[in-house]
Amino acid sequence: MSLSPSTPLRSLSGLSDEPARLSEAVLVLIDLQNTYRSGVMALEGAEEAVAEAARLLARARAAGTPVVHVQHDSGEGSPYDLTAHVGAISDEVAPAEGEPVVVKNFPNAFHATDLEKVLTGLGFAAGSGKDLVLAGFMTHMCVNYTAQAAFNLGYRPTVVAEATATRALTAPDGTVVPAAELKRAALTGLTDVFAVVVPTAADLPA
Repeated sequence: MSLSPSTPLRSLSGLSDEPARLSEAVLVLIDLQNTYRSGVMALEGAEEAVAEAARLLARARAAGTPVVHVQHDSGEGSPYDLTAHVGAISDEVAPAEGEPVVVKNFPNAFHATDLEKVLTGLGFAAGSGKDLVLAGFMTHMCVNYTAQAAFNLGYRPTVVAEATATRALTAPDGTVVPAAELKRAALTGLTDVFAVVVPTAADLPA
């Protein structure tokens, strides 16, 4: 039996499917930390995602797009220890001088952080309807919940799919959900209403 897709809520709500124009957006890079490249938190496709994020970052800097880096912290000795190599932002996408870094403790990068204040200082206040471009780790977790929060705050998020990655997880029924399937499902859920999703950095208009 073939399945017919439902009409996305974006269409039913009259929301645009046009991706952000990079030169008119803020780029928010989420948790592109070394912990996701090896060890207990290693993600499938992490290396390819970091490379794509680096291309996205280079395009943004060339366009004069403001860049905000987000870094997760869960304390000393954890996989997100900011005092250790695992917690550091990967060299390929490390902050340049003047690019703010927002430290978070929850999947939603807006929760209990100054991200909204930083964006407001860049002229991107909540409720403005302005564009944010999101990329980073993990697709189903911090990228997902930050995109949802951005939408709820009145921003217009666009997610660059290949600059994200995740890992296989066990479903409630005991079956293993492959990383690629989980990533696709997470991005599909976002496209229903919360965000526009583009495959690569090259798919964003300048």
